[in-house]
Amino acid sequence: MHFTYLITGGNFTHAGHASSQVKRILKQLNVNPVTIKRIVVALYEAEVNVVAHAYRGNIDVDIEPERVLVLITDEGPGIADIELAMKEGYSTASPKVREMGFGAGMGLSNMKKNSDKLIIQSQVGQGTHVELTTFLTQ
Repeated sequence: MHFTYLITGGNFTHAGHASSQVKRILKQLNVNPVTIKRIVVALYEAEVNVVAHAYRGNIDVDIEPERVLVLITDEGPGIADIELAMKEGYSTASPKVREMGFGAGMGLSNMKKNSDKLIIQSQVGQGTHVELTTFLTQ
């Protein structure tokens, strides 16, 4: 099964829509609730990162019998130092984003904790590509 979601940067009204939709689908497929939670937390963090930092982005979700693969590609400022950005508490969120309760610097680390495989590629001034893989347990 394949699903694509378009994300608009700065649109916090719809932040979380893709993760909510994926959660609903995984529940309908009787995926283990613990696995659903992991996937949804990682996806939500990725989705909010696109909204908070990028101009626009796409989320592609592939649900396969043995895994869920999520690809997030955005057009934005990119991540200059991925290793630094992975540290809990590190954030480049704007004051406006922080005032709304986002940008605590937990997004990338939560994505890593809640996926079995995380790959981040980024080019400053162009954008970021994130691949999240979570293996399904029965």
